[in-house]
Amino acid sequence: MRDSSSHRRAPHTTRRHTTHRRAAAVALVGVSALIAAAVQSGAATAAPEKAPSAAGKVIPGAESVKLSPAQRAALIREANATKADTAKDLGLGAKEKLVVRDVLKDGNGTVHTRYERTYDGLPVLGGDLVVETAKSGATEAVVKATRAAIKPATTKAAVSTAKAEKQALAAAKAEKAKSPDVNKAPRKVIWAANGKPTVAYETVVGGFQHDGTPQELHVITDATTGEKLYEWEAIETGTGNTVYSGTVNLTTTQSGSTYNLTDGARGNHKTYNLNRGTSGTGTLFSGSDDVWGNGSPSNLESAGADAHYGAALTWDYYKNVHGRSGIRGDGVGAYSRVHYGNNYVNAFWSDSCFCMTYGDGSGNANPLTSIDVAAHEMTHGLTSNTAGLNYSGESGGLNEATSDIFGSTVEFFANNSSDVGDYLIGEEININGDGTPLRYMDKPSQDGSSKDAWYSGIGSIDVHYSSGPANHFFYLLSEGSGTKTINGVTYNSPTSDGLPVTGIGRDKAEKIWFRALTTKFTSTTNYSGARTGTLAAAGELYGTTSAEYKAVQDAWAGVNVGARSDGGGGGGGTSFESGTDVSIPDNGAAVTSPITVSGRTGNAPSNLQVAVDIVHTYVGDLQVQLVAPDGTAYTLKGYGTGGSSDNLNTTYTVNASSEVANGVWQLRVQDNAAIDTGYINSWKLTFP
Repeated sequence: MRDSSSHRRAPHTTRRHTTHRRAAAVALVGVSALIAAAVQSGAATAAPEKAPSAAGKVIPGAESVKLSPAQRAALIREANATKADTAKDLGLGAKEKLVVRDVLKDGNGTVHTRYERTYDGLPVLGGDLVVETAKSGATEAVVKATRAAIKPATTKAAVSTAKAEKQALAAAKAEKAKSPDVNKAPRKVIWAANGKPTVAYETVVGGFQHDGTPQELHVITDATTGEKLYEWEAIETGTGNTVYSGTVNLTTTQSGSTYNLTDGARGNHKTYNLNRGTSGTGTLFSGSDDVWGNGSPSNLESAGADAHYGAALTWDYYKNVHGRSGIRGDGVGAYSRVHYGNNYVNAFWSDSCFCMTYGDGSGNANPLTSIDVAAHEMTHGLTSNTAGLNYSGESGGLNEATSDIFGSTVEFFANNSSDVGDYLIGEEININGDGTPLRYMDKPSQDGSSKDAWYSGIGSIDVHYSSGPANHFFYLLSEGSGTKTINGVTYNSPTSDGLPVTGIGRDKAEKIWFRALTTKFTSTTNYSGARTGTLAAAGELYGTTSAEYKAVQDAWAGVNVGARSDGGGGGGGTSFESGTDVSIPDNGAAVTSPITVSGRTGNAPSNLQVAVDIVHTYVGDLQVQLVAPDGTAYTLKGYGTGGSSDNLNTTYTVNASSEVANGVWQLRVQDNAAIDTGYINSWKLTFP
């Protein structure tokens, strides 16, 4: 038998709808420091000062190089051989060990190694970190998912696995799951993703979600108290429609007289036909000729051709633009499954099968296999194998936004005249029949559910809607604010502070986001942490005095995250920060965290910026005050305000013009009700 690769033409009816179409709200809706402080989920200094680049060009050697699978494997072997020494250098405890997860290398020899952690043999969820090592071998920076020391009070469980299973099943039933069942027995872990690390059970519930999507619901149960600590869905969903891409080239494989949808040029990516099934791999598309589909949804090969094409585009994009060979960087292709279920209006990524899966939509008439959906789903795989952003809370919104961002950039990269690049998600879908796209990156709220800007509590809404501020940030960073027309689509992007943002171009913006994702973000990164990470990435690529660095500041300020580059919209200028953790007693006395301000003249400004990062399981219990050097207290957040959301991460403006600037300022926090606990993670004073 002879195997060979061939490039095929897949005929499609070339159609481009002038109106944009909308999908129903189904799926896509619905240990040290970084130099002086660790970049983590919340706050830190952004980046070491580097020389500005000339004319907006990347600093030579700053970008990651394209690693072959063999080169990447060699770097991973080297990291594995030295991980014990690395753990010691980082000051990790005797019971902690590192597990190498990913590695990137810059042109200047800097290596970024991503690790998971174990404690006394137990996986530490939320203990991931990234170590940046210079060519000399010196550790230059560390990015941690948590600053908390991994020192649980015990590793012994006081509750049974049966109780954890019961709790997990109850969580699934609360989400109206169909046929939920525990498909992985509870495993003991150390939960460190929020608050104080504690021994816990992780239980995975299978079955199906309410809309027919496979379920992999992870539920974390405190193994000492039985309290449910966290839950997230590991099946990461998206949506789209048959892409009207015209006749396209496909790479296939010939075996004897038979052809099949195996892409030998891209890690042997394969495309399978589930033929309305909901389990298994399905049947590899094959045939006696080298022509696939006819552009009609009724021809089962058409959706297969679209999925195969989208996967190839996404592979090429990550390899050619960002130097990554496949989702894991190891040159191995994922696979695609089409025709999932009956009338299934969804598409999803699953780590367990390392695959993308697409339904056929309402009436099985609209396969969800567009370019941006294929890229969206494959990007979930990339995120899982790099930052590992938890698919819940603010990190979940950033996870979804990352898939939207690269879904859009892959569509631009495709340069397909039948489906031109745009900043609309699912624009070819018309499930509701009203001619609108599913999501808008220039003004996310146009879809009726997504948020344009960050606010305290955004982590409590669906991740497909909390993704809005990051999508909006990326658009502003790329194109700027105001009205403009791109590829025939008119956009009008506002800002939360009413000030304009000047874009730096999509090519630069996508490099900044990719670098932040792969070298700065961790499983617990929130919006404040995303700002820190993208600033660090921009600083490394273009310099911290560059126009690109300032544009990142301004674009984030435009979605209510942090300060403008000129000190407007939340401050800028000189900052003083404390990164020392201070525990907050449950229903106890007030605690304080001091910052000494020096080198200022005269009084503090009327727009003093106070950035607060508090980890707490119920922010409504807290009273937060700024205490001036003379003892005057300014209430930032009163007891009983802020609702029931977790964590407080926001910036307050205080008129402190009657206060002398120099001296010891304090953040004073008091927990006024029982049960919930937390700590001051960090806080910062900024003098514009």
